[in-house]
Amino acid sequence: MKHLAAYLLLTLGGNTSPSAADITAVLESVGIEADEDRLDALISELEGKDINTLIAEGSEKLASVPTGGAGGAGAAAGGAAAGGAAEEAAEEEKEEEKEESDEDMGFGLFD
Repeated sequence: MKHLAAYLLLTLGGNTSPSAADITAVLESVGIEADEDRLDALISELEGKDINTLIAEGSEKLASVPTGGAGGAGAAAGGAAAGGAAEEAAEEEKEEEKEESDEDMGFGLFD
């Protein structure tokens, strides 16, 4: 992942076809040692391809993946049916926890 991140940084900087040496230089500039095997695999996979096109194709593929977002709707509806009293109690507990956390540290953030 770090190799891909360095590749993307280089392309954002204007280098349309970063080399292995370019990626290694970026990684070493922040104290990361490049893995030559992974770097070679990345370069061979991306060679001759437009990164913006690859990102667009990947986004289209991800859009078709079901995310299962409907599972939380039942729990939210059940909580709403319980009434506002439970919600008020939860808010009071949160306020108490915030006050206690300041006391635990012995000082406030802006003291």
